Amino acid sequence: MNDPIRCPWSVSDPAYIDYHDTEWGVPVHDDRLLFEFLVLEGAQAGLSWRTILLKRDNYRRAFDRFDPATVAAYDEAKVAELLANPGIVRNRLKINSAIRNARGFLELQAAYGSFDQYVWSFVDGRPIINEWESLRQIPAETTESRALSQDLKRKGFNFVGPTIIYAYMQAVGIVNDHLVNCFRHAQLA
Repeated sequence: MNDPIRCPWSVSDPAYIDYHDTEWGVPVHDDRLLFEFLVLEGAQAGLSWRTILLKRDNYRRAFDRFDPATVAAYDEAKVAELLANPGIVRNRLKINSAIRNARGFLELQAAYGSFDQYVWSFVDGRPIINEWESLRQIPAETTESRALSQDLKRKGFNFVGPTIIYAYMQAVGIVNDHLVNCFRHAQLA
């Protein structure tokens, strides 16, 4: 039996294949998972996504399964513990960003009823379904990712530039950037 056609970025590694086939581009409406991806996308800055995927289980343990209220309460002792953890990216700026963003995340939950309501409002609650035929067509950022990035920055978030936020939007299914010949494109459209 032939393998299905996948987006070219995903075919070289089993971790990528699994992520591509089961998660990437699937609309997420669970606040905990939305927070998880926000932290992971920020941690990925300057690194490969594969690096983060392979450390994801370690991140889940280290960051208390990405419970934003727990992460928001981290103190310097917890930061020191995280900086000593070889299972995650040990970067003080990224760790402090996760804590800062958890606090902002909680504020947005309170203001909007959920982070889900807030983040999906940038696309009127419906995923953007693109019709790309090649990877070269996929932009690094869009009007929507710039708007969300700017709003998050105004609200005190960091590691949320428009390129990181576009990757976030792709990951959580706000945008479907599977190529049109990829088997997941039609499934998620």
